[in-house]
Amino acid sequence: MVAIGAAGVLAAVLVGQGRFAAGLAVGAALAILSYFWLHQAVEKLLAAAPERLPWGAVAKFALRYPLALGAVYVFYRTGWLDHRAILAGLFVPVGGAFLEGVVQIREGWRCPNAGEDTTLAGK
Repeated sequence: MVAIGAAGVLAAVLVGQGRFAAGLAVGAALAILSYFWLHQAVEKLLAAAPERLPWGAVAKFALRYPLALGAVYVFYRTGWLDHRAILAGLFVPVGGAFLEGVVQIREGWRCPNAGEDTTLAGK
């Protein structure tokens, strides 16, 4: 995800859109932070005892969207950065998931036993 965000920022800078590049960087950073918070929260929630959830994990889980929307709103109202670029940066994890899917499909095609039952039950 970091590489996708960096590539987008670099492309915007090379085209001469510095303000857009800064907004894209902010959006990508927020999206990546949100993704990692989600990952940590899910891991902690799954590892926690059913009767006691970690407060920090719940707080990170709950603050993901308000933080992103608050940042977009602040930049929209102030005009410091292009809010459309921030929104575009928030989609960086989608690009990461898409590329990961492409890699997984490619690896599946390269595997000679793809789709076969290789467990002992299949023999």
